[in-house]
Amino acid sequence: MSAPSSTASRRSDPGLDNDVIGFDGAAALIRAWSRGLRPDPDLTVSSWADLHRKLASRASAEPGQYRTARTPYMREIMDRLSPGDPTQRIVFMKAAQVGATEAGNNWIGFVIHQAPGPMLAVQPTVELAKRNSRQRIDPLIDESPDLRERVKPARSRDAGNTMLSKEFAGGILIMTGANSAVGLRSTPARYIFLDEVDAYPASADEEGDPVTLAEARSLTFAHRRKVFLVSTPTIRGLSRIEREFEASDQRRYFVPCPHCGAMQWLKFERLLWEKGRPETTEYICEGCDQPIAEHHKTRMLERGEWRVTATATDPTTVGYHLSALYSPVGWLSWQRIARAHEAARGSDEAMRAFRNTILGETWMETGEAPDWQRLADRREAWAPGTVPERGLFLTAGADVQKDRIEVDVWAWGRGLESWLVDHLVLEGGPGDPACWQQLTDLLGRTWAHGAGQHLTIARLAIDTGYETSAVYAWSRQVGFAQVAPVKGVEGFTRTSPVTGPTYVDATVAGKRLRRGARLWTVATSTFKAETYRFLRQDRPTKEEQAAGALCPPGTIHLPDWADGEWLKQLTAEQLVTVRTKRGFARLEWQKLRERNEALDTRVYARAAAWIAGADRWPEARWADLEAQLGVAKQDGPEAGPGTPVHVERRTSPRRRTVRSNYMR
Repeated sequence: MSAPSSTASRRSDPGLDNDVIGFDGAAALIRAWSRGLRPDPDLTVSSWADLHRKLASRASAEPGQYRTARTPYMREIMDRLSPGDPTQRIVFMKAAQVGATEAGNNWIGFVIHQAPGPMLAVQPTVELAKRNSRQRIDPLIDESPDLRERVKPARSRDAGNTMLSKEFAGGILIMTGANSAVGLRSTPARYIFLDEVDAYPASADEEGDPVTLAEARSLTFAHRRKVFLVSTPTIRGLSRIEREFEASDQRRYFVPCPHCGAMQWLKFERLLWEKGRPETTEYICEGCDQPIAEHHKTRMLERGEWRVTATATDPTTVGYHLSALYSPVGWLSWQRIARAHEAARGSDEAMRAFRNTILGETWMETGEAPDWQRLADRREAWAPGTVPERGLFLTAGADVQKDRIEVDVWAWGRGLESWLVDHLVLEGGPGDPACWQQLTDLLGRTWAHGAGQHLTIARLAIDTGYETSAVYAWSRQVGFAQVAPVKGVEGFTRTSPVTGPTYVDATVAGKRLRRGARLWTVATSTFKAETYRFLRQDRPTKEEQAAGALCPPGTIHLPDWADGEWLKQLTAEQLVTVRTKRGFARLEWQKLRERNEALDTRVYARAAAWIAGADRWPEARWADLEAQLGVAKQDGPEAGPGTPVHVERRTSPRRRTVRSNYMR
């Protein structure tokens, strides 16, 4: 017999068979069951974003509904991330601010909503991962009702929603930094989003390449995995994203000329303007040589298409390159690109930033060692142990050798202009207590400044590569306020050439200390290339300087007492391109001669200036130093950044140390 049907059931859905349903809520249960039988909509990532993605005002300059049509070039890239596409690895080498990060966030939202599974999102550091979670991922979830249903708020008990972890039905999103080996190997992941890979450290906690560690998490998913590598490139030969792009099929976005219809990918060389008048900027068509105005760009982007320009070594990998020339109207204009290029002329650092962030191309570091004889001809006259007037603080670099410790003392001024003020060789080496005592005495020594005061060393950086435990022990003994043990590592680092400090616990006797020496890690390639670039700079003649002309920022002044051997040591290396076993290009510093102590101590002294803060000082700090020393403010470029400085004024035979206000 059939059970009697309820009144509630009949009211809720008259179309149901009331003879079958015999309890309240049965109709709703059947409807839910029916919906569960239907397959999920066959959406791509781009179509999902157009339907479900909302941009929050705190995370986007154009809040509201996401529209792929605003950045048409992102459609194919996003759709490659869809489960229905067989591509496993998507490489995107691009300029800054072209919509790549938002495309990655669209993918995250799509995974949570449409294709749940374990996902790993990697930023350069854990701190950046936390910031990205607050500023990007939280708004992504909060602004979409479909995602809010699947990711419980953090305040809910057992929500699985923390700063770096978002659980949802069928999957989990883990966010971490490339500097954390634990985070990179924490769990298997079907989806991996590697953002700004060129800013990743060379090794994650000394356990290997972060990209390799992260991708290893996806291997168990075989053909179902998806890996998205995104970055603005950095230095040729060291850039991870360039290496991956060159191994791909190298797709370019071809757009039609509005005049002749010729398809072409946009090149900076064809962006022309009158010198000094960026407002005249136009793009010249490759097909008809007619100028293309900025307002045509929207139509061109709509009709554009990605085209393969090379053969990939891995058929499951596709690669894309995009410059800021494609930036939609209202974002970065051709006129602003022309203005940025004019502003960057004459500065290697500015031009490097232009190539990386606007053209999306790598910068070629020449690393060519200057001719030591040319440096000898440019030496200037000042007495050993004295500081020229424009030098405002001192740092030192110490290189530990078997039978000696070599120390160079450098003075630094605005714009990181520098002067060699002393060169010392402390005989005995790390096994001789008297040698360490000499180094300790050096920390309290003063150098006469051209304005009449006396300076002490603000920071001394000492290499830990030889007799490491002895260096740690001495550093702990004298304290870390004035001494920075450093460890040199190969490679160029865009985010910070110096990282740390980290605590190390080795001692001379082998006893482990919970909080031992504070070790700083220095990307030596960055400072070597900078040193050679500064040495190659043109500078005003002596007559022009006497008339008031200032040297360019970074100028390195060498004294006439620096002999030929020291100059040869300073120019003892060069940067060369070598090929790895896999055929990839890699930059490597190679010695031209055996001894290179002068270059090493320069790098350590430069690292000491960074640690002290010289690259981040505001104008007020530089003005404060000038006021303490009683020197006139220079009208040249500002260095922007700084360090604790010890200034000793001689008002009588008795000496006293005066520190700047921020040190009190």
